Amino acid sequence: MEIERARDDLVVAASAGGATIAIALLSGVAGVVDVPTLPTLAPLVVYAGYLFTRKGGPYGAPDRPRNWAAAAVLVGVLVVVTTSVVPL
Repeated sequence: MEIERARDDLVVAASAGGATIAIALLSGVAGVVDVPTLPTLAPLVVYAGYLFTRKGGPYGAPDRPRNWAAAAVLVGVLVVVTTSVVPL
């Protein structure tokens, strides 16, 4: 594995993991929102999508690790906002 690809994987994984942990903390510890288990794992689905779509390139301009990381965080924010507005 190339070191650059490992760094890219780490960026996306850290973003997805951080978003998942933030949702779990907001739901369980802080009690701000009540998020069920499956929606809590939604940012990890974005990371899985990133891993399974990376087949060796060439990649277009939108297919960058930074965009995948932003998508994982955005999905996490959408889960929190959605469950705070519409309780599941």
